Amino acid sequence: MGSQAMQVAAEATEDTAPVSLARILVALDASEHANKALEQAVRLAKSADGVITGIHAYAAALHDRRFKMMEGGLPERYREEEEMGYQREVHDDLIGRGLGIITDSYHDAGGETCAEAGVEFRRLSPEGKNYTKVVEAVESGEFDVLAIGALGLGAMPGSLIGTVAERVVRRSPIDCFVVRDPKKAIGDGPIVVGIDGSAKSYGALMTALDIAARTDSEVHAVAAYDPYYHYVAFNKIAGVLSEEAGKVFRFKEQEQLHEELIDDGIAKIYQSHLDVARTVADDLGATLKTKLLDGKPFAAVLKYLETVEASLVLVGKTGVHADDALDIGGNAENLLRLAPCHLWLTQTTYTPPLGVLADETVQWSVEAEQKISKAPEFVRDMARRMVLRQAQKQGHTFITSDLVDDVMKGAMPGFGGNEAATDETLVWSKTAEKLIQTVPDQAVADNIRLRAIKRARRDKSGQVQPKHVRPFLDLANDDGPAWSAAALARVARVPAMVRDKVRDDVDDIARERELDKVSLKLAEEII
Repeated sequence: MGSQAMQVAAEATEDTAPVSLARILVALDASEHANKALEQAVRLAKSADGVITGIHAYAAALHDRRFKMMEGGLPERYREEEEMGYQREVHDDLIGRGLGIITDSYHDAGGETCAEAGVEFRRLSPEGKNYTKVVEAVESGEFDVLAIGALGLGAMPGSLIGTVAERVVRRSPIDCFVVRDPKKAIGDGPIVVGIDGSAKSYGALMTALDIAARTDSEVHAVAAYDPYYHYVAFNKIAGVLSEEAGKVFRFKEQEQLHEELIDDGIAKIYQSHLDVARTVADDLGATLKTKLLDGKPFAAVLKYLETVEASLVLVGKTGVHADDALDIGGNAENLLRLAPCHLWLTQTTYTPPLGVLADETVQWSVEAEQKISKAPEFVRDMARRMVLRQAQKQGHTFITSDLVDDVMKGAMPGFGGNEAATDETLVWSKTAEKLIQTVPDQAVADNIRLRAIKRARRDKSGQVQPKHVRPFLDLANDDGPAWSAAALARVARVPAMVRDKVRDDVDDIARERELDKVSLKLAEEII
């Protein structure tokens, strides 16, 4: 798919990816990194018929204050008023004209580079502290992308990130293209994009595909998860838990469950993010290689960048676990310092089409499927999309009948009535009856019976089941049937919002069948 077509596909909102390359701001200081940032920015702007604006701030007032502070420490020969007056004139001339001349020279060089490429060049020369003036510019709303060198003229051996670059990138509300290797151009190696399921990571994907189309580059998508953290954490916890606390926490069961959950469940979640990315790329007619990585995310990505000799890596400035107060995510921050290639931190977002997300990430319960099937056939597809949108809005990846009811009752009054739930007479399962019979005090048993009926009706169940009775019984000494590790792991892959309910259902069926152990086969059957 051509870059122009990809740009048109993302015009819904200003912050929708791929990001526009029509207005690029470039921080200039004549360093190798800044010169490379300009060169690559010109290349991208030319492909988008865009404009380059160079910015360099000179802090005349700051230099003047610093000179006045140092006057008292000058050698004795400068202490005569006539000599000091002369030195002040020299320094004022340097500040007043010299810094301006230096800034103009930066712009002259930038203008020549743009002229050679046939790209319009504009100048910004604000007076003030460098990083504050660059931040003011990116906050103005007049630019789409900031291109900046990771290091400036003050770079020293071993430097990871310049202070101006870090301060600006942290505060920037727009996409930042950070040049880390002045000897490398975009396309000298693959473009790699990090996917974590967040809207910004998919925004990074869209921008990566767009840049790749403009530079004839290969795109790789990676997702990284850490299966080792929980193992370490659980072993540390084991060292501080008392024997009694360990029993309450059910440590061994939790440890086994989490190991299998992380190894299988979390891996599947991140693989589904990559599957969504591949589908998005396929729909755009683009080729995308994907790779699931394990380990500390930033470290795993760094290793991959080095292995494939990437030229550019794109990640969301914040990730899937970000809150509103976060300025930069931990993985993004580590890559900003350590990436062996150029880094693009995205602020723009993209939400894949509902159908793509649903196919790869959303599951429907049997009851929800039955409920949605009650909608008239000619509106059933629309009803399904309405439910999917609400699930996406609320962050659910498992759709239950309750969610279907909530959505459809607003759109179709009378939809989803549960006849069994409104029936005055509820059937009791044999196991539920047996549980009631364990209560020796009849008055208490009658009270529990009424509460169980109420709970069953709230659950929209046509039958009173053990799960409706158990909350009102003292079953502390009854641990129920034992669970196999495989069965525990399978239930752990069920979304958290329904996991307890599913486990109770499996327990109930095992009791009903008088089984001593819950097998994987039984868990799969009930799920």
